[in-house]
Amino acid sequence: MAVYDLEEQERLDELKAWWSRWGNLLLTFVIVVCAVIIGVQGWRWWTAKQTDEAATLYAAVSQAARESDLPKAKDATAQLTDKFSGTGYAPRAALVLAKMLFDAKDAAPAKAQLQWVIDRADETEMKEIARYRLAVLLLDEKQYDETLRLLDAKHGEPFAAVYADLRGDALVAAGRAAEARAAYQTALAKFDVKSQYRNYVQVKLEALPAPAPAQSGSAAPVNVPAAGAATPAPPPAAGPATVPASPAPASGAPKQ
Repeated sequence: MAVYDLEEQERLDELKAWWSRWGNLLLTFVIVVCAVIIGVQGWRWWTAKQTDEAATLYAAVSQAARESDLPKAKDATAQLTDKFSGTGYAPRAALVLAKMLFDAKDAAPAKAQLQWVIDRADETEMKEIARYRLAVLLLDEKQYDETLRLLDAKHGEPFAAVYADLRGDALVAAGRAAEARAAYQTALAKFDVKSQYRNYVQVKLEALPAPAPAQSGSAAPVNVPAAGAATPAPPPAAGPATVPASPAPASGAPKQ
């Protein structure tokens, strides 16, 4: 019995010594692990709550767009961009509101909404859509240099065709036909051969004045129309480019 008590005492002494050495570290580790778990769960709850509230506001913007209720769309978008700017719903709402403002002939706030997306959106695709639409508005205002600056910004391959096409429109409007020809040719190369819009770009390309012939030692002869010949009709003006549609929010919680 005494031997048993001695062995027990030795084990207790070893346990006390181990605890004295490692006990505080073990408690700290347990506390940290518990804090991390609680923090992660709290963050998930907060994120889900933020996403739900942002989704509700985005639904209000979408409904306002369907009903052409501009004040309601402005109010819901303002709340989204102010309180939930980190969600994927905020830039989408700003794009919807910008379209409504443009339709209402209110270009200045429409451009402000698009610029907000360019400056604040986390998703590259949202930025590229906003940049394209802002370029359309600037082209409409005959701000050709600023339009070209936006279109020359780095963009993804899915946007290469429409960016090049709009660049061609801006160059035509600026009187730079040779550069416009190159832009339209780039757009044709980027569009899918089955795209109906490709045919539209082809028409705009063919409507450009023919390139000037290379100068030689003798002047090129001038073709004078015969008397009574009909004057050829001027080429059709370049029409507006198609604006890419805004992608719907991804399933699940948008990027936070």
